Amino acid sequence: MKGIDKGMGMMKEFKSFAMRGNVVDLAVGVIIGAAFGKIVDSLVQDVIMPVVSTIVGGLDFSNYYIPLNHQSMSLTLVEAKKAGAVLAYGSFLTILLNFLILAFIIFQMVRLINRARRNEPPPAVQAAPPEEVVLLREIRDSLRSPGPRLDEGGPR
Repeated sequence: MKGIDKGMGMMKEFKSFAMRGNVVDLAVGVIIGAAFGKIVDSLVQDVIMPVVSTIVGGLDFSNYYIPLNHQSMSLTLVEAKKAGAVLAYGSFLTILLNFLILAFIIFQMVRLINRARRNEPPPAVQAAPPEEVVLLREIRDSLRSPGPRLDEGGPR
């Protein structure tokens, strides 16, 4: 029975942990980030790299590699990898471009959020009342309290 009680306590503790606002926000951020990463991958591979390839003469960067086991340079990257080790710098360039685009977009988002925060007026801070007002309030409160007064024979 003790094992079951411990298991139920651990489940309650896990539920409490998982339902905290920060954990849920983080999970949503990770899911959206993964989906956004796929969008950026598609943008780079399907839109940007074909344009760059056309500009530089119809080259396909994804098949750029340096053979390390004396493979022929006429092979595609997949065939060269089957034949031995290769340094696939074309794939690296594509992934690097993905990262730079994603980092730039995230930078722009953070910049916009910071700008929006700067435009919000700061919360109004109430100034502390002058010392005279505080003393007068204390006197008023002591006069209202139902304690013995000096004119009624209280302590002098």
